[in-house]
Amino acid sequence: MPEQVEQVEQIEQPEILRPRRVPAQQRSRERYARMLTAARQVLVDVGFESFTFDEVARRADIAIGTLYQFFANKYVMICELDRQDTNAVVAEMAKFAERVPALEWPEFLSEFIDHLAALWRDDVSRRAVWLAVQSTPATRATAEDTKSQLLVGIARVLRPLAPTAEPEVLEFMADLLINATYALLNYSVDRPGAEAEREAHYALTVQEIKRMMIAYLMSVAHSN
Repeated sequence: MPEQVEQVEQIEQPEILRPRRVPAQQRSRERYARMLTAARQVLVDVGFESFTFDEVARRADIAIGTLYQFFANKYVMICELDRQDTNAVVAEMAKFAERVPALEWPEFLSEFIDHLAALWRDDVSRRAVWLAVQSTPATRATAEDTKSQLLVGIARVLRPLAPTAEPEVLEFMADLLINATYALLNYSVDRPGAEAEREAHYALTVQEIKRMMIAYLMSVAHSN
């Protein structure tokens, strides 16, 4: 019998969504920022399903053709908003990383979580963006690609606490921490009712996030 060769199907990976071009000149950068600011406002006001370039262009006071010079569609634009949000967290993570592995790291972590939680509470667009990037395989894949730089930063923070852990284990732990924290931060601001009830829900959730994260990382440190 002739030798049978196993055929392995190649699973097509979703495309990583990126802007068509990145502005280089100051005037273009300002216009680009205005587009993204308007996009955030539209996303919060009407939701992702009703999000249109027409409305973004109107609020940004630019021609719709200018939007298409940078973004092929609304999915690319939403992913760019997610990059903005992630870059801000990466910058804060870098500051936190400089203070680890000091003995006071639980206090630093508490401050870091307070800062992240305030971002979610004070900027409602963050939750809207986080939900929007879950909408398609391509946006989810792009969000994962964007998150990779944050994984590197968190793995670097974890290294002194788990010096014997393999790199892939550190990356898994970092991914677990990110997903758990983001989900809980979204939960912290997802509470209907009176303002006092929402504030109490937010404060209790942030308190428990700190308790869980610090306990988890102490367990990691003690097991290494």
